[in-house]
Amino acid sequence: MINRFLLYYILVLIGTFLISLIITPLVRFLAFHIGAVDNPNARRINKVPMPSSGGLSILIAFLIGSMILMPIITQKHHYLAPYFDYIMPVAFGGLIIAITGFIDDIHELKPKAKLLGIILGAVVVWTFTDYRFDSFKIPFGGPMLYFGPVLSFFFTVLWIVAITNAINLIDGLDGLVCGVSIISLTTMGLISYFFLFDSNLYTTLTIFLLIAAIAGFFPYNYNPALIYLGDTGALFIGFMIGVLSLQGLKNSTAVAVITPVIILGVPILDTFVAIIRRKLSGRPAMEADKMHLHHRLLAMGFTHRGAVLVVYGITMVFSLTSLLLNVSSRWGGILLMVGLLFTAEVLIEGLEIWGVGRTPLFSCLKFIGNSSYRQSVIDKWKQRFK
Repeated sequence: MINRFLLYYILVLIGTFLISLIITPLVRFLAFHIGAVDNPNARRINKVPMPSSGGLSILIAFLIGSMILMPIITQKHHYLAPYFDYIMPVAFGGLIIAITGFIDDIHELKPKAKLLGIILGAVVVWTFTDYRFDSFKIPFGGPMLYFGPVLSFFFTVLWIVAITNAINLIDGLDGLVCGVSIISLTTMGLISYFFLFDSNLYTTLTIFLLIAAIAGFFPYNYNPALIYLGDTGALFIGFMIGVLSLQGLKNSTAVAVITPVIILGVPILDTFVAIIRRKLSGRPAMEADKMHLHHRLLAMGFTHRGAVLVVYGITMVFSLTSLLLNVSSRWGGILLMVGLLFTAEVLIEGLEIWGVGRTPLFSCLKFIGNSSYRQSVIDKWKQRFK
């Protein structure tokens, strides 16, 4: 019985992949027809007008796979709860997000209007599903915290909005979001199935369904891209990742709490560093710039494809660390986290993502290992405090 369901599920994944693969050229034609086009400018990498809103392919494939195909196969297995009831509010929230992004791709929305759409989608999820940030285990021996409805609502919406925007911010190179999302979602799916024993099986099934929809679009989006995700796709993927990752955040084990944060380490760190960098420079936190990880790799001389592959590699390191955490002891987990943070800071400072000359870790190591530099710093301190 289970083997038969697995076979049906694999066929659903293949069908979802093929739907996305087949309709993407149609979406590309539609994008040109309705004016969903990214024209070259100072902020964009493309040199010629590029069709956007490619995320429509992913959305349509996911909706067909989740709202039509999955309910058919789960109805044949009476030991499973109705999948349609489970996925409907999640899909509806995702649809709100995708529509928001689609409108932005055609008629550029103001940031507040876009944020409102994301919040609305998050509210739908919190209201009609159990994807809620209603508990949190303090890592490495801390207590389990439980949140009332008000705090649960606030943290759930905040997490979904933050992850959605973080994924959207890294959408700067061909195939970057798709590749990073496939790697991150695959890791989330494996951990959800093998390590989160109290998670809903449907979470794992939905994760791989989303991967299939993204994978069908990926060949058209990888460098040199024929079509961009647009905000339609980047916001939808970010929203779905934010929602599905909530299963780990509300788990009763500390490792499960840390895991989604590590898996999404690239977009989370890139967003966090960008906000700090802009604040230190006296600029608005949400002001766009060209100092993100992928921009800095290009500035160092990496090719477009090379920069994307480097980010894929960094994402794999974060994902591997999250897998190792689930089989490590407490002290082993702490050492993994310290090593990961140290490596991330070395990368950030080496690429000058904080900004030119902002290298606190390198300066600290130089202070320890270079006696002449240490003495000059001490002399400056003495003069300052005279």
